[in-house]
Amino acid sequence: MKSSAPTLIHVMPSRGSGKQGKVTAVTSLGDDVFVMHLCNEQQVEVYDARTFTLKRHIHITVAGSWGLAACAHYKCLYISDGENASIHRAELSGSNAVKHWSVASGPRGLSVNKAHNVVVACVEADKIQEYTTHGTLVREIWLLRSGVTLPWHAVQLSTGHYAVSECKSPTVVSVVGVDGQVVRSYSPSQISYVVSCPTSLAVTKNDDILVADARNNIILAMNSSLSSAQELTLPVDDVIQGPSGLCLDESRARLYVGECGGSYRLLVFDCVIL
Repeated sequence: MKSSAPTLIHVMPSRGSGKQGKVTAVTSLGDDVFVMHLCNEQQVEVYDARTFTLKRHIHITVAGSWGLAACAHYKCLYISDGENASIHRAELSGSNAVKHWSVASGPRGLSVNKAHNVVVACVEADKIQEYTTHGTLVREIWLLRSGVTLPWHAVQLSTGHYAVSECKSPTVVSVVGVDGQVVRSYSPSQISYVVSCPTSLAVTKNDDILVADARNNIILAMNSSLSSAQELTLPVDDVIQGPSGLCLDESRARLYVGECGGSYRLLVFDCVIL
């Protein structure tokens, strides 16, 4: 896996004071960038991907949201609600209507798969759940029986398997099948980088995986077999602190990194080619 030299093109300062300003989730769709801050869980901020100016807000009421995912097919945005164990779906064209449905306890990271369904990692239930855009449960994957616990984010790969980050110590990034069995795992005993607190994942079209390690303050790039990993060198004046929100826009070769530590910034890097 090779990467070009990324360029920092924008730094969005915190929108809140103290720890409440942390960026918990970020995603993008077309010319829109969607950002969730801990300080303002009554709305999602929508920015222009070209100018980074604030365009509008999507009004929503959630508590403890650590997941955003946008769907180009249905033109909607999904928001996780960790405290109320639910997912909210907001229309992005026309009505801006919002609906929600209940999920297993502790929903965190969200993603959209090739079937245009939303995938949710439920950290307290040790499950991955997949729902249609109307909230119908398609699949439920129990992870505990295979030793995978505290899933924070899950993304379906082109193989149909799921890349999963586990928020535990020692922490693991695994690939599991639809039956919940581990297909392969990143093993820090064999590879030099020890993942301390993996949160958000981003997956390339080749199934390579980016991992936001919030405790080590780095972004790791892993190959699809999880046999090698390297720190992604990102040009910032100081270290990235507590990366949590992570979004890779391959159409623009752009990476968005939200901080849950330090100054709680949203960092935007161009020329990120993996």
